[in-house]
Amino acid sequence: MQNLNKESAKNRGIYLLPNLLTTAGLFSGFYAVIASMNGRFEEAAIAIFVAMLFDGLDGRVARMTNTQSEFGAEYDSMADMLSFGVAPALIAYNWGLSDLGKVGWLAAFIYCAGAALRLARFNTQVGVADKRFFQGLASPAAAAIIAGAIWSGTYYEISGSQVSYLLLLLTASSGILMVSNFRYYSFKDYDWRGRVNFVVILALVGLFVVVSVQPATILFIVFCLYAISGPIYTIRTVKQLKVSHLVGDESEVSNNDPNKNDSTTSDSDASRPS
Repeated sequence: MQNLNKESAKNRGIYLLPNLLTTAGLFSGFYAVIASMNGRFEEAAIAIFVAMLFDGLDGRVARMTNTQSEFGAEYDSMADMLSFGVAPALIAYNWGLSDLGKVGWLAAFIYCAGAALRLARFNTQVGVADKRFFQGLASPAAAAIIAGAIWSGTYYEISGSQVSYLLLLLTASSGILMVSNFRYYSFKDYDWRGRVNFVVILALVGLFVVVSVQPATILFIVFCLYAISGPIYTIRTVKQLKVSHLVGDESEVSNNDPNKNDSTTSDSDASRPS
């Protein structure tokens, strides 16, 4: 009996390393909110990208060290809601949407609600959905669009009030894309541990150099292009565009999706929500 109690206590323990990384991402998202409240919008935007880095690391570290857990997945989802849902919405509101009054905070709420619905839908589809694609824009990518726009604006000394209506459109559109049925390539089926040609490494070095020249603008453009890729890919791959391909029940999309992989099994890469 004593051995069983020790084993039960061990199973109730929390893995340190992956949850430490999740906590770092949560801290980054919270810092982004505080920085925006104090008018330090560049720091707030950078903090969102730092949170994205930790969000990408925690799940991979958990799988590499075989420390996945239900607690870790739920904790990661809660952290994502703050870092990629609440924080970008508040940063956008504090930077430029507050000048629009009620319309401004409603746009911020649309984004925040879209992130919450996106994460909830993702959690219910783990092990069921095709791991090659995301249904709807992933919340970190949506957050990167908002953060990239604000970071670029502060770099070029553009005040939020000058582009408030453009920010309104960008914020609301990002929220809607998250709850859409547009299919976005997830990059989860790529073998990152495989061998590549030496030229590929040189290309990656060149990519880092290009991004470092003007990270704010380049990251903003990259994630905007990714956001556009979903509607383009979906429209090109369906025989007849229906409302269910844009919004609605996921089962309707599955029944009308010519690229659906019926043999899809549980995806270990989805153990931590994106």
